Amino acid sequence: MQWQTNLPLIAILRGITPDEALAHVGAVIDAGFDAVEIPLNSPQWEKSIPAVVDAYGHKALIGAGTVLKPEQVDQLAKMGCKLIVTPNTNPEVIRRAVGYGMTVCPGCATATEAFTALDAGSQALKIFPSSAFGPDYIKALKAVLPASVPVFAVGGVTPENLAQWLKAGCVGAGLGSDLYRAGQSVERTAEQAVAFVKAYREAVK
Repeated sequence: MQWQTNLPLIAILRGITPDEALAHVGAVIDAGFDAVEIPLNSPQWEKSIPAVVDAYGHKALIGAGTVLKPEQVDQLAKMGCKLIVTPNTNPEVIRRAVGYGMTVCPGCATATEAFTALDAGSQALKIFPSSAFGPDYIKALKAVLPASVPVFAVGGVTPENLAQWLKAGCVGAGLGSDLYRAGQSVERTAEQAVAFVKAYREAVK
């Protein structure tokens, strides 16, 4: 399995509003990101996501996070979403998304959850919350997973500690509050996006 974007960092813009979405997504894409998720617990995501897909779908893998139900996947497919990220392992959600040809990155914590997700057709895994488990846990989990499965660390990842997650075997990371907090300026988002891209490139060179 191959992760589909050039940069294996997912921008998580939790809490973004429709009025802000295009500017902030533009800022992370300009910094080098090519995967963005807007979580479904963000205000009026039904407006933000289609707008972002229309504006940037040709430049990046655009999708939704905190996807919990198969019906939400149906709705997102109609909006043109290509990426589904979940906080949990729900085989029904995974199968539905895979059926639409979407890239699915479900949240899991244990080997049982990881293999349940893979059996349902998931192409990548999100270890969440990574900061609660630590790099050594991910390293141990990676030892039993198929080597080809892209694993992402999500939760507590910063530009300063990104390298330790990559060293533990993660292909990349999902970046939440250290990249974007609801209400912050576009300048701050751009600054953090550049810092994450730089940290990634330094870690893998």
